[in-house]
Amino acid sequence: MEKIMINKKMLMSSAMVIALGLSALQANANPAAALLALQETVLSKGPNGEAPAAASSIFLNDDEIAKIKAMKATAAIVMHYGGNDWSQAQINGLETQFAVMGIEVIAVTDAGFKPEKQVADIETIMARSPDIIVSIPTDPVATAAAFRAASEAGIKLVFMDNVPANFVAGKDYIASVSADNYGNGVAAAHLMAQALSEEGQIGLVFHAADFFVTRQRYDGFKATIATDYPNIKIVAEQGIGGPDFSGDADRAANAMLTSNPGINGIWAVWDVPAEGVIAAARASGRDDLVITTIDLGENVAISMAQGGHVYGLGAQRPYHQGVTEALLAGYGLLDKDAPAFVALPALPVQQSNLLEAWMTVYSAEATDNIKNSIK
Repeated sequence: MEKIMINKKMLMSSAMVIALGLSALQANANPAAALLALQETVLSKGPNGEAPAAASSIFLNDDEIAKIKAMKATAAIVMHYGGNDWSQAQINGLETQFAVMGIEVIAVTDAGFKPEKQVADIETIMARSPDIIVSIPTDPVATAAAFRAASEAGIKLVFMDNVPANFVAGKDYIASVSADNYGNGVAAAHLMAQALSEEGQIGLVFHAADFFVTRQRYDGFKATIATDYPNIKIVAEQGIGGPDFSGDADRAANAMLTSNPGINGIWAVWDVPAEGVIAAARASGRDDLVITTIDLGENVAISMAQGGHVYGLGAQRPYHQGVTEALLAGYGLLDKDAPAFVALPALPVQQSNLLEAWMTVYSAEATDNIKNSIK
């Protein structure tokens, strides 16, 4: 996939706007207190600036579920990328809730973060005439025409995180569902500050693409460091475009550590790039390097359990996000009014709450690899 560099002025502008609105929460933050407060609120706005509705407000009663079962509806899940635990948890949540509603899942696709592959996936699925598509666009512009064709064909669309360009909720799609990605970026910043005793030099490995939720993470992390922790200096930044996100992050982190040997910590935009940063730290003999990230994948969880490079992270709640998306698809089948944007709060994770957090994120116990790594 071609790398698309983020417009830094745009990012800082949006970060500053959000930061000003959150000053009461973030100003002069104590990291531990700020992390606790994040679990009680949602800081993100939707793709079109929508205020978030709580996932707990999305509900179908027994009569509504019976009506949906009688429809014998079908659904397809069109993923942007399947190479992490987050994607599988989303799929698990969707499939579980669709089964409760009597909706058959006829396809699950993985675009490998390539817009052209996702467009082809949509076109192939449309030939099977599903009633529902749940998806996360790889690129809001490049995939818009394909999603528009699906919407105009009468397919009910529910989106994860990102929305195609110029789509209107309630008209072109039912709703979008997301974690609090800005809040998770904020969480990763507070965790970094806590690990570094609020001073030091850090680098950022961000997602070099026009992708709404990863941009929110970058905004949240960078604004929080700038606003709350003046003794932490960002001395290096590098974007990665994938699809080899771990390898790209390994190379980016190696370059940072070589050019800035005084770096104390590196933030990575999600867990797979964080794995690359871990590899770079090991290769450089930097056992002291602190890493924070977003998304609770098994490999970063093992590092955290071992007291390794990953000090902490902001976790999404992908299983429950998938359940919520399936319920909203039911809203679409019933022509029931739905909020445009639904969000679940951030979940700060450290070694001390790792096993509990894993259950919250995945609705399953942590793997033996994680349990056996805890020190």
